[in-house]
Amino acid sequence: MAERKLTVLQLLPALESGGVERGTLEIARGLARAGHRSLVVSGGGQLVSRLTGQGSEHIEWPVGRKSPWSLRLVPRLRRLMQREAVDVVHARSRLPAWLAWLAWRGLPEARRPGFVTTVHGLYSVSRYSRIMTRGERVIAVSDSARRYVIDNYPGVDAARVRVITRGIDPDVYPFGFRPGDAWVSRWYREFPFLLERQVLTLPGRITRLKGHEDFLQLLAALVEAGLPVYGLIVGAGDPRHRAYADALRGRAKALGLDGLVTFTGHRMDLRDVLSMSNLVLSLSRKPESFGRTVCEALSLGVPVVGYDQGGVGETLARVYPQGRVPPGDTGALADTCRRLLEHPVPVEPARFDSVQDMFEATLAVYREVAPS
Repeated sequence: MAERKLTVLQLLPALESGGVERGTLEIARGLARAGHRSLVVSGGGQLVSRLTGQGSEHIEWPVGRKSPWSLRLVPRLRRLMQREAVDVVHARSRLPAWLAWLAWRGLPEARRPGFVTTVHGLYSVSRYSRIMTRGERVIAVSDSARRYVIDNYPGVDAARVRVITRGIDPDVYPFGFRPGDAWVSRWYREFPFLLERQVLTLPGRITRLKGHEDFLQLLAALVEAGLPVYGLIVGAGDPRHRAYADALRGRAKALGLDGLVTFTGHRMDLRDVLSMSNLVLSLSRKPESFGRTVCEALSLGVPVVGYDQGGVGETLARVYPQGRVPPGDTGALADTCRRLLEHPVPVEPARFDSVQDMFEATLAVYREVAPS
């Protein structure tokens, strides 16, 4: 007998860019393709058209706005759950999770949908963050995220926590991939000087946590050592962090990196950029729960150097231990990169969970909690 189709409501602050947003879209697309009904509540953003184009419905409410006025959304969310006969509520961020939980808890127990949370990050430990452990099932995106939950919230039943790693598409990130000739020609027209240099790429949004200062210091150390390197900082700037981005450019100049580093902004061709890199860096100051770009680069066969912590450390230990560096040790970082640039160690093919694996595991969790 065919399994019942579900109505799933996901909540997150906005649909701009980032790992949480990407995971939301991937699950939403999987639901729609499988004939389920996919609803997403967010504050809107540039990814809404992609979401709806893939068959989901979007409700634009300011569930990420940190204001007492946001509590007015609780009864609206409760009515939405009832009106749309939602089977599963899936909260992906702390404030939306609080709003969704308050709405969910206010329903008669017999009429509540299933309630799922995903721990995407290793948040500060607090009563506010505890909401991400309140799901009837708690999805952790890595073993590090699971340990974070179990170690810091001892009241959580470990049996409720499911590790579902973020998936990558093996067809999009095949081992040994190289861009087509047309793309390569455009690339070298844009960056002709890269023909004679070794390229180090730091992907990630321009925020203080992503380790841009360490990356610039690394470039300066390698240049001083006489290596012909060039740095690419690939990621969108945030208007709220414009002063920080300006300070980074000033820091690059002060380190003598004029003409040796480019802030590319957001690029839709990140896969191609990664594939043209000699090294990809992951230098977040705080442990990341997963680090999908690390998996994507390694899936392509591109070496990664990163701080040995959180999900990034897990992945490097399994796939490319030569790239592990003690967190924050910029001297060891420069030594490791110099060694790998002068004596490259190839990446061996490795298996990564696919987006389809991630979707099927998540759907199984939904079926565990959905009303029968």
